[in-house]
Amino acid sequence: MRAAWLLILGTSALPVSAEVFLLAQPIACRLGEDCFIQQYVDHAPGAAVTDFTCNGLSYDGHTGTDFALPTLAAMQAGVAVLAAAPGTVTALRDGMLDTGLTPETAAGIEGRDCGNGVVIQHEDGWQTQYCHLKQGSVIVREGQAVAAGDRLGLVGLSGNTEFPHVHLSLRRNGQAVDPFDPDGQITCGAPDPVTLWDTPIPYAPGGLLGAGFASAVPDFAAVKAGTAAEVILRDAPALVVWGHAFGGRVGDQMRITLSGPEGPITDHSDRLDKDQAQFLRAAGRRMRAGGWPAGTYRALITLSRDGQMIDTQMITMQIE
Repeated sequence: MRAAWLLILGTSALPVSAEVFLLAQPIACRLGEDCFIQQYVDHAPGAAVTDFTCNGLSYDGHTGTDFALPTLAAMQAGVAVLAAAPGTVTALRDGMLDTGLTPETAAGIEGRDCGNGVVIQHEDGWQTQYCHLKQGSVIVREGQAVAAGDRLGLVGLSGNTEFPHVHLSLRRNGQAVDPFDPDGQITCGAPDPVTLWDTPIPYAPGGLLGAGFASAVPDFAAVKAGTAAEVILRDAPALVVWGHAFGGRVGDQMRITLSGPEGPITDHSDRLDKDQAQFLRAAGRRMRAGGWPAGTYRALITLSRDGQMIDTQMITMQIE
C-alpha cells in the first residue's frame, strides 16, 4: 500500500504521550493465520525506511499500518473492516472500483489514493482512517456513532494499492501516530512496551503466505489470486512446489524440500538478492518414465533470515 491520504491529509509522525486510548484490531481475521501485517509506520527521516523495531517492514513515508489478506480469493470471500475504537463517522467514500494501482488505472486514482474509506473521530483529538475498502461494501453513514468492533465495510482493492488490505491511519490533533510506538522514541532492539492496542499484536518480520503443488512454476498473478494450487495426476509433466512469502530482505533464504513414496525428490534453496514486499519461489522435478508413483508426497517450505527460521509450512498431497 502506498501513501493513502484522500479523506484527510496526514503529517509526519510526532511524539505523543500514551493516554487511555486503545485500539481493537480493525480487521476480522486471525493474524498470522489468514491475514498479516504487510507494512508498518515508517519512522526514518529522509529516504531511509525503519519500522518501530528498526527493521525495514515499511516504505518511505508510510504513515499507517497495513492489515493484509494473502490472496484476492480471500478478499472476494469477504473479510470485514471493523471500527478500532468508539467514535463518530465524519467522512467516507464508496463506489471506486477494486482495480488497484496499474498503469491503466493510475489517472483515475490520482487524488483519491485512499480509495473507498471511512474516517472516525474519537475523543481527545484522536482520529482513525480506514482505506482501500471493497466497492459497495461501506455500510456506515456520516454522523453515525460506532462502537469498537462495529463493521464498517469489507477489505478491498480500491485506490492506490497493489494487494488487498485495510490501511489503518491513526492521528491525534492532525499528527500521525504509530500505535505500536505512540511516543515515537525508537530504541533499536527494545520496542516500546507501551502500545495502543487493547490486545497485544506480535511483530512478524516476514513470513509465508501460502504454498502449494503445481505441474509447472505458477504465474505470480495466479498465486496472489489464490488459484495456483493444482491437483496433480500421475502423468503430470512436472511436480513443482511453490512458496509465497512477504517481508523479504536481502539474503533471506527460502528452502523447499520435496519427498514422495519412493524417497527424496528435490531439496532446493534460493536467496533473495533484493528486498521484496512479496515474493514467489518454486522448485521441483520433471516427470520420469512411467509417471509419478501413487502415494503421499510431502513438501516442507522454510523461510530463514541470518540463519534463523522465520516461518515454515508443511504441505501434503496424494497421487492416486
